[in-house]
Amino acid sequence: MSAAEVAIDAFLEMLSAERGAARNTLDSYERDLRDLDKYLGEAGAALDAADAEALRGYFARLSRSAIAPTTIARKLSAFRQFYRFLYAEGRRHDDPTATLDAPKRGRSLPKILTETEVDALLRGAAEDASPEGLRFRALIEILYATGLRVSELVALPLASVRGERRMIPVKGKGGKERLVPLSKPAREALDAYLALRDRDKTKAAGARWLFPSSGESGHLTRQHFARLLKAAAGRAGLPLRKVSPHVLRHAFASHLLGRGADLRVLQQLLGHADIATTQIYTHLVDDQLRALVETRHPLARAPLGR
Repeated sequence: MSAAEVAIDAFLEMLSAERGAARNTLDSYERDLRDLDKYLGEAGAALDAADAEALRGYFARLSRSAIAPTTIARKLSAFRQFYRFLYAEGRRHDDPTATLDAPKRGRSLPKILTETEVDALLRGAAEDASPEGLRFRALIEILYATGLRVSELVALPLASVRGERRMIPVKGKGGKERLVPLSKPAREALDAYLALRDRDKTKAAGARWLFPSSGESGHLTRQHFARLLKAAAGRAGLPLRKVSPHVLRHAFASHLLGRGADLRVLQQLLGHADIATTQIYTHLVDDQLRALVETRHPLARAPLGR
């Protein structure tokens, strides 16, 4: 048995006996370490004696192979634990992973709905004139018109929508307040819902909230609204996994940006403290524009002879 195999076996035994590592974890770490050992052997180095430069070469090769940053980060974690174990056991006098940087993980882009898909949701909501339907229509119209967080939407005070209602105050994260405009369709949906609400005397106990409930909070919960939205998505023929309150917030942002909205204005509307959070929507718009050019441009399909 080679020195590398002895070191790997001792490390895995420690993880199992002292840390109670799961079998899948042990198998994953063993594969990672044996892959590193193979690379180092081909480079004329030894696993238990590798230096930081040799490890950088291994990770450089992984990066060139387009391996996901999450996979690279997992391997680095395994190697750090391995070399710290060797150091603690006195098998080497340094930790070659101490100066290695973890790979930057690209931020995942949010799911979005197209304008056509949102329109299908809104048209479906407008067709239900029942009390529950009027409330849901007000909820979804306000959400798409303002891009509110769902927690902000369900906890809107009744006082915030009394009066002209072209702009409504919203209390966001950290208690920060902002004003958001209401579109004409949202105001019309709100008018219809408020007329019903004002006639319903049973809502008196929850008079503080725009969307009162008999629950502990006194207002509609995020979970209940999410279920209502999933049901509406099913009726509109949309994939349920694609629709959620947060996805509608993303749709509001990406659709505005795609139609030329200023990024700073969008930041204010969304209540983002850092514009870097808002900038993720520029990637969505860029992807949409690129897809449009690639599929609709006359030269997207090169004519014969080119």
